[in-house]
Parts: sequence; C-alpha cells; structure tokens
Amino acid sequence: MRRVPVIAAAIVLIAAVLTGCGGKSADSVVKDLDKTMSKLESYRGSGRMVLHTGQQPLEYKVDVWYQKPHYYRIALTNAKRDVTQIVLRNDDGVFVLTPSLNKSFRFQSDWPENQGQVYLYQTLAKSILLDNSRQFVKQNDAYIFDVMASNYQNGSFARQKIWLDKDNFAPKHVEVTDASGNLMVEVDFDTFEFGAKFDKSAFDTEQNLSRGAGTADAGKDGQASEEPSGTGDAPAAEEPSAAEETPAAEEPGAAGEGESPEAESEPSSASPAGQVQQLVVIEPEALPEGVVLKDVSEVRLGDKTGVMLRYTGTYDFTILETIQDAREAIAQEGIVLDLGFTVGHLSGYDVRTLAWSYDGVEYRLTSATLPDDEMVRIAQSMAEASGK
Repeated sequence: MRRVPVIAAAIVLIAAVLTGCGGKSADSVVKDLDKTMSKLESYRGSGRMVLHTGQQPLEYKVDVWYQKPHYYRIALTNAKRDVTQIVLRNDDGVFVLTPSLNKSFRFQSDWPENQGQVYLYQTLAKSILLDNSRQFVKQNDAYIFDVMASNYQNGSFARQKIWLDKDNFAPKHVEVTDASGNLMVEVDFDTFEFGAKFDKSAFDTEQNLSRGAGTADAGKDGQASEEPSGTGDAPAAEEPSAAEETPAAEEPGAAGEGESPEAESEPSSASPAGQVQQLVVIEPEALPEGVVLKDVSEVRLGDKTGVMLRYTGTYDFTILETIQDAREAIAQEGIVLDLGFTVGHLSGYDVRTLAWSYDGVEYRLTSATLPDDEMVRIAQSMAEASGK
C-alpha cells in the first residue's frame, strides 16, 4: 500500500522537473523582448539576404548599423557583381550612396519610421509584439515566432517566421512568405551585437562616400558618439529653386504618364578615375502579364541625354534611364519604398513615379495604372538584368 504514495510523489517530481526544463512561455518571451526594445540604444549586424521575388534569386550581403534616436546605415552588396549601395539616414535626410562612383541620391523622408525593413531589428521585434495571434515554438538555441507580415509596404508579403537567440533575443534568421506560402525574402544573420560603438563619422554622408562599404572605422577607439554627426565637412545639397529645376523629359506619345520628379544635381557622369560612364539600357525581365515593349527613344533632360522605354498592354508605363549625377536630391513629397536591393522614392497620386538609383544609373518608372507591388517587381528584375 505504501507504493501508491511513492509513485504519486515520483510523478509529481518528474512533472516539476519537466516544467522547469520547458523554459519560458510565449508571453514571458514577449515581455522580455519588449524590455529589450525599450532599452535599445544601438546595434550592428551583418548577414545575407536573398530576394525570391523575381525570376532568379538575388543575393545580397547586408551590413546594418543603428544608433538612437534615428541614425541608420545599411550597406547592401550584390553578391555576384560586388556592387555596394549604402542607405543612410542622418540629420540631413535619407541617402542612397554609391561609393564606387562617388554618387549620392537624397530623399526628404522619415524613413524607416512606419516602414518595415526585414533586416531592421525594430521591424522584426514590433512584428512580434503587435501580433496577438502570434505562433511560438522553441527550437534548440532559438525562439521561433510565426507572425503576420503586415508592417511591410509590399502587399504580397503575408507572413514571416523570425528566429531569435534564446540568450539575448538577437535575430538569427527571417523568412517572409506570400499568401500561398511561397518564400519571398530570407535573411541569415551571421553576427548581431547590441550596444555597438560607433565614432562620430559613422553616419556622415561624405565619410561613407569616401570609405564605401568598409567597416574598419565604425568603432574607432571603441568610443560611441553621444550624438552621431549627420553632416560632413562638405555642405549638404540644397533644395532646388524654381530657376534650377531640371526640365522634365518629353515623352513622345506618352500622354498621361506624368513628369519626372524635380531634382537638383551637380552635373557629372565621370567616375572617380575620370572615365565617363556609358549608359547601358536595361530592360525589365519581369513584366506584368499582357504587357509588351512599345518603343525605345532617346530624350534630353537639360544638358544630358537619357533613354525612355514605353510599355503598353494590361498596364501602360514608361521607364526613363539616365546616368546619375554626382549629387542628386528628390525635392517633391512622397514615400520611400523598399526595393530589397535598395530603396526608391514613390511620388504622385493619379500618376505615380518610382525613382531609384543603382550602379550609377538613375531610373524613373512612371504610370497611372501600375500597382505598387508590380513597380517593385519590375525594379527588382532590372537590378537583376543589370548584372548580365
């Protein structure tokens, strides 16, 4: 008869041990993640991002820096072509830099506030914190959250899985899928450091243009700047006056497609080596169904020439390609749109223009009918085509 209490006690003991080994619950992890976010001062991470949105996967090396309150530096390097662009946010605005060509493209924007980026810790953490229907599992050394992907601009993103390190909640892996479960974007973090130290020039525009994708000077002397510099020794580009506006391209037969955004520029198409960059016309590899190329024509914009491609069918749109000036700034209002390989500027209402730069070429995609997600897909396919 004594065996019954002994067995019962053993069962209780085993249950207690198993409960203790079970680790944290989802609610407990979410609370700790919220605390981590509230104390976030800076971080630095690096890894690999693969875009599966086009005909072929596009792979990029990603290096991300953040310093409170709003300083960001994201270096995106094309794995095949070794072309690096830097997306920079400082006190002067949002910049897309091409260090190899000493060229910059500036937006007036509050990016990345309220605009999700799959490689930013704030985006991933907020996705978990705000989704009350989140799914949670524990696997080896990681917590895995399956949450909605509602904080991204791309309407085809439906869900995302986020792997967080059990010890400090650092991101390890991210997978974003569409409504059919098809993989759209994945990110593998090789390293991630909270409380990273940066020197005062880490987020400086001119310094980033001069040193490019290199990261050796990021934490010089191991000292973090109390207030990272948002300006360089060279003056920032001024907003264009009415007398300095670049004339819009004449679009033969493209009525209703709108004009190019206003921009200021410092005319120069020469590379640092003094060689003039030649424009190689790039056609998108991913066209919406029922769309065909109508014609290609040369156009003049002020003192430089460009090439315009017109497409017609299910959607009508034009693509204007020009050699990017050394310093260019978007003046009109709009939003910064995540293209994966860089960011673009989307402006207009009835007629919308998506402008972006890549490898020294400026692109402007204009349409009154093309949906935003199709614009992004076309832009991504052109980045892929430019490497061929």
